[in-house]
Amino acid sequence: MSKQDRIKDLEAEINKTQYNKATQHHIGLLKARIAKLKEDIDTAKKGKGKQEGYVVKKAGDATVVMVGFPSVGKSTLLNGLTNANSKVAAYEFTTLTVIPGTLDYNHAKIQILDVPGIVQGAADGTGRGKEVLSAVRSADMALMILDINQLHHLKIIKEELNKTGLRINKEKPDIIIRKVPKGGISVSSTVPLKIKKETIIGILNEFRIMNADVLIRSKVTEDDIIDCVEQNKKYIPGLIVINKIDTADPKKVAKLKTDHPGMVFISADKRENLEEVKEKIYEKLGFFRIYLKQPGKEADMKEPLILKKPHTLRHVCLKLHKDFVLRFRFARMWGKSVKYGGQKITNVDHNLRDEDIIELHVK
Repeated sequence: MSKQDRIKDLEAEINKTQYNKATQHHIGLLKARIAKLKEDIDTAKKGKGKQEGYVVKKAGDATVVMVGFPSVGKSTLLNGLTNANSKVAAYEFTTLTVIPGTLDYNHAKIQILDVPGIVQGAADGTGRGKEVLSAVRSADMALMILDINQLHHLKIIKEELNKTGLRINKEKPDIIIRKVPKGGISVSSTVPLKIKKETIIGILNEFRIMNADVLIRSKVTEDDIIDCVEQNKKYIPGLIVINKIDTADPKKVAKLKTDHPGMVFISADKRENLEEVKEKIYEKLGFFRIYLKQPGKEADMKEPLILKKPHTLRHVCLKLHKDFVLRFRFARMWGKSVKYGGQKITNVDHNLRDEDIIELHVK
């Protein structure tokens, strides 16, 4: 039996097994076996030198990739948000390459990429899906676009993103796995565990980890343990945009807005609610505006330095010059992150707040 067939059999077994406390351990081990088989398949492909994906030169302060089924209006939305000129037509698969545009918002320059639409099975290569999803993996944020008349596509999009190793709107679990030469597996936790320790040990054993110290500092599932072992997952923010609201019953739109306050409802064709999309993208990316000043001069409040999370003096130094961290002496600061204006900060890992003013002193 091939590894692909074994994966299908294991997935079928999971689907027919009801999840509860009694079956949790069994399902956890099945998921681990599936993950290990997929890892073996991917390793074999890499060994053959086969690589799939678009090569996109990053630009600006962050990169956002638009992902959705064909004909949901991605190209129209890109043209409405940026200076791009993506081809628009009322038939599927109009976009056959990556088309970039730049969104200027609150002094941030955000690169937005329009990629071909995906379909079910994209993560397995259907419809150039692997190429598209590789572009999403390289991005800082996923912009998921849906046709209001095809909302069932959301579940498929999430599944395809998850299969390709993307974890959308999810914090990376705080799990430390330290391999040791002997002694078996020791599991300790600073929070209540929802899964059994023997399940955690079983999952690690499936990945041939027999001796390790495991420390868990956040609420986790068996999937989180598997992700931590594999160390190939990417955690990025995502925004769901529901397009073509001008084609739907206003009562339906109003109910959906009430039921799903985290989504943005737009008409890209009518340029309706595009400002809200821009605002949400900026918020999701977690940008900070930092203003710089020279000693004895007023701060330049017209052109802020744009930072993404995490926001510390170290990251300001790195953005200005790669040697500034080593040459850092101190900074005088004004803003919400200090107790008083002009405070001297000698810790390069000092956490910043939005619109702080920094006077940097280097050797």
